Parts: sequence; structure tokens; C-alpha cells
Amino acid sequence: MIHEARIIPTDGRPHLGPSFRLWNGDSRGHWEGNTLVVDITGYNDKGTVATNIATQRVRAIPQSEALHVVERFTRVDENTINYDVVIEDPKVFTAPWKVAMPLHREPDYQIFEYACHEGNRAVPNTLSGGARTTTPRASSRRSEPARKFDAQLAERRRSSHWCPSPGRSRSRR
Repeated sequence: MIHEARIIPTDGRPHLGPSFRLWNGDSRGHWEGNTLVVDITGYNDKGTVATNIATQRVRAIPQSEALHVVERFTRVDENTINYDVVIEDPKVFTAPWKVAMPLHREPDYQIFEYACHEGNRAVPNTLSGGARTTTPRASSRRSEPARKFDAQLAERRRSSHWCPSPGRSRSRR
């Protein structure tokens, strides 16, 4: 669920046909009382499930095109949603398995745009790493637009709140 936005139709339309295989599957939702039920099929067989990179424990469990996931989001109170998910893939697992956890609202939590935020150094760091691997002779052969881009990038990197899109940086607090 991190860094991914989904559109979940709840109008009763059917899943996409079997010729459509997506990295995140094809989601369809419906309501059962105060629970949003999301049925997901149509996965491709290129991804993995149950990856927890942070702990380095469960990694790279394969998935097949038979993967079927059912998520349930149930609002328990003003600040809590119970999240339950059943994962079934008969080509990979011997039986379906379930994960359940409460999602709590934190009153002081702020969501920032993932693509750009103060202190995000991903793009300039990646580009500067590539620039360091070029030789002076190779860089002198760069085109005029490329040299202008290099100069703009260097200026943005000097800025205390670099952001790839003009006018979207946030001031320091």
C-alpha cells in the first residue's frame, strides 16, 4: 500500500478480462455494511508478495497469475480502521493466508507528497553519481542543452529545498 494510488471502482463493473495482467492487479470494490471489500485479481507473475525490506526477513515470495487477494477495510471508530487481507495463490501456497492489523489515525501526522518534499535528494544524488563517472573529455563533448541542464541542476542542488518542479518546494519550518 505504500507509494501506490489505486482507483477502486465500486459501481459493480466486472474485473478486466484474462488478457490484462497488471503488477498491482485489478481492483474492484463493494460495500458490506460499513466494510469496504476490495477483490483483486489479474496479477501478472512478475511480482512478489509479503516483502518486508525493512526487517530483511520475508523477501521475494513469488506470485503467479492465479493470485487472488481480498482486502477488507472496516471503520471501527473515529480514529481506527481494521485492515484484513486474505491472500490466495494455489500455484505458490498450499492454503490461503490472512493478515490483519488496525490502522490508527495519528492526530499530528502529516502526509507529504511522495514525489517531492523538502530534503528529498533522490534525483540530484542519482544524477550527481552519474556525472562523477564521466571523464572531463567526455563531459566537454556534451551538447549545449545538456550543459545548461548540468548548470541548472548544480544551482538546484545548492538550494536548501531542492524540488524537481518549479514552485513546488516547501519552506523550512
